[in-house]
Amino acid sequence: MGAGQTAVVIVGAGPCGLAAAGELVKRNIPVRILDAAPGPAGGSRAILLWPPTQDVLRDLGVLDEAEAMAFRPRALHYPGDRSRLARVELRPSESVLLLPQGVTEALLEKALHRLGGEVERNVHVRDVEQDADGVTISAEEAGRPLRIRATWLVAADGVHSTVRDRLGIAFTGTRLPTRFLLAEGPLHGADPSADICYHLSSRGVLLIAPLPGGEVRLAGDVQPGVEVTPALVQDLLDARGPGGLQIGKLSTLTTFTSAERLADQLRSGRCFLVGDAAHTHSPFGGQGLNLGLQDVRNLAWKLAGVIDGRLDPAVLDTYDPERRAAAQYVTRLTGTLVRIALARPPWTPLRNALVRGAESVGALRTWYAPMLAGRRIRYPALPLGCPVGRRSAGLPAPPWAVMDPDPSRYRLLTTGEAPGAAMAACAAQMAARWPHLVTHRHIRGRTRPFVLVRPDGYVAVQGRARDLGGVDLLLREVGGHA
Repeated sequence: MGAGQTAVVIVGAGPCGLAAAGELVKRNIPVRILDAAPGPAGGSRAILLWPPTQDVLRDLGVLDEAEAMAFRPRALHYPGDRSRLARVELRPSESVLLLPQGVTEALLEKALHRLGGEVERNVHVRDVEQDADGVTISAEEAGRPLRIRATWLVAADGVHSTVRDRLGIAFTGTRLPTRFLLAEGPLHGADPSADICYHLSSRGVLLIAPLPGGEVRLAGDVQPGVEVTPALVQDLLDARGPGGLQIGKLSTLTTFTSAERLADQLRSGRCFLVGDAAHTHSPFGGQGLNLGLQDVRNLAWKLAGVIDGRLDPAVLDTYDPERRAAAQYVTRLTGTLVRIALARPPWTPLRNALVRGAESVGALRTWYAPMLAGRRIRYPALPLGCPVGRRSAGLPAPPWAVMDPDPSRYRLLTTGEAPGAAMAACAAQMAARWPHLVTHRHIRGRTRPFVLVRPDGYVAVQGRARDLGGVDLLLREVGGHA
């Protein structure tokens, strides 16, 4: 790294940029984070914090504060015109927190400050150029030109990303035709529900989600050109809701549309796209923030390991295919689900039958809830990522295997009754051989002989004693044959 050159510059101080800065600073990587706005954005925006997002908050030491301020719903409830279509109880591994995005961002910035980092605000990035040794960022601060040199750049500057544009990366996809209303305020006339309710009426969809502080979020599809007023909000509540409810003074009233787009490259040389700069999709199920923060969690340990010399630079080649697979999966599923939810007559009875049938056969319990909770995203088999192996390789590790995660090293977990058995002893020797890459722990009473968990909580390898050679091979390759 040249004189005056920062290891990593992050553009954008939304939740993804703040989390990326925090994850890297926590790993002792020098970072500068730049943002064009004069201060935090505030507002509610993304409110659903699914378990993978909670993992990031836990990594940075602010999950307890988030839990203390958030509302934790018991279930997802799907009423129809006259009766319940389905209700899905959320198990602990699927539990979601409802917290305004402004609060989440404040917690992430607090974590960054505690770690020694700071956001540089009022900095407008104008151009990005890269060469074999680094990236040059041309910017302005209060009209004063800045020229910043970095070894790596992370673009977290949103859907209209300047970095993505300057790198010449296409943002391929289409805009969804549906326009949505979003309103927030107190709801009168009934006891507040402990569920997130998606009212699937024949007149359209209406979301009623409880927020901290006694307000609720209402969201539903509206026709183009219709004037959005408090009276319209009440009309939607009367027509699509359970009846007998009155919305109070609104703190938020707006409309939005969405698109399904994915950047043609998530990595270009020394530059990486994360969050909305990399992908956007239907807001159904609140997956956007979840997906973006998992981009960060995937990238941070790899980038830090390459910078500090523990990992082979080729490990960074896994970022694009892994996160592309995740984005494609989420975009495809949320797009399908929102189209089903928005079905109007004569298709409403078919949609309702589909939802009831999915509940009756257990699909909502075994597939739908884990999907929303981020448990179904699978990474492709890659030599330096999650190589071809047994069924769970490439999936998020089970909760018991990610307790007390190490932010920089793999965790090799052996199971069984005898910690001194041959497999456990072999695993301990492997950890001693690669102390900078992996730790070992034996857990009694589990049925899976061993599992190798990556720093981002994904299963890299799992199997029986005879498969331990695959762990040694992966560590040797990831560590650059060190």
